[in-house]
Amino acid sequence: MSDASGGEPQDPTASDAPLTRRDAAARRAASAADPTAVFQANLRAARSELQGQVAHARAEFEEVNERIKERTGRDLILAILIGVAIGVVVVASLVFVKWVFVLFALGATLLGVFEFSRALGASGRRIDLVPQLVAGAIIVLTGYFLDLWLHWVALFVAVALVLVWRLVAQMIVADGRTYADVLSDVLVGGLVQLYVPFLASMTVVLVRQDGGEWWVLAFVIVAVAADTGAYAAGVSFGRHPMAPRISPNKTWEGFAGAVVVALLAGVLLALFMLGLPWWAGLIIGGVIMITATIGDLGESMIKRDLGIKDMSSWLPGHGGVLDRLDSILPSAVAALALFYLLTPLTAS
Repeated sequence: MSDASGGEPQDPTASDAPLTRRDAAARRAASAADPTAVFQANLRAARSELQGQVAHARAEFEEVNERIKERTGRDLILAILIGVAIGVVVVASLVFVKWVFVLFALGATLLGVFEFSRALGASGRRIDLVPQLVAGAIIVLTGYFLDLWLHWVALFVAVALVLVWRLVAQMIVADGRTYADVLSDVLVGGLVQLYVPFLASMTVVLVRQDGGEWWVLAFVIVAVAADTGAYAAGVSFGRHPMAPRISPNKTWEGFAGAVVVALLAGVLLALFMLGLPWWAGLIIGGVIMITATIGDLGESMIKRDLGIKDMSSWLPGHGGVLDRLDSILPSAVAALALFYLLTPLTAS
């Protein structure tokens, strides 16, 4: 029989309509003699089933990711990918070429200074970006290439440069800004240098020590482990806010997770990386966990005072560079102190 348009007769087996039992049995019987057709049919069925399972798993994962993002403000997929990429760069530079790590530290510091200065400027502060960046580079580089006492001299010179520049710039502008505002601008400008470049320079001071690269890697691992433990425990069990006025997403359950993971990481790193007794690992894990938490809460206070959620959006899933350095910066000072205190144990 021809169709309504007068075309060729249609093969009922080529129709997209569902097959009846009789038609399906007839098709199976017709295909039974053709192994290639049977194989292709099975392959198509397996592919359809796999695609269905992948689509279902993806839908479930996206649903979970959206719930996590709604609760914590992070995109889990992007956060993991970017975190892994940064971790690979840090580990490779520390293990193989120290000066690459110095370049990485310098770049991260300057980006952090830029973010912080821009955020302060948006809040009404007068921050001079060029001297801030120049001074920050001086502090970081002298921490690696000069003796420690010269590094302190460079810190003093860099901070003085920022302060004097702001005072001279204000005198030239003469826009009637009040004395209190000018003093606030000067002090905040000095704070930028002490908070970001100086604390970051402690990592390069540590990495230049004999075996210091392993200490840098160890304290970074502990800080990241504590943050990961807090994140996982907070998402899974978080019920009681830790500091709701500072950071509403942080909970005491998350803090407990940070403590457990940080102590465990400290013990393992002390035994298998630093050559220290297990109890020294507890000290390392506990101290770094505390400084990392203080750094995290401290930056949250700064952002809340400035009325912003993140320092920038350069690192999707994380916020800005300074949002990732908040726990690392104060921990670098603690790690350097622990290096001087605990390294003699490796010789005993």
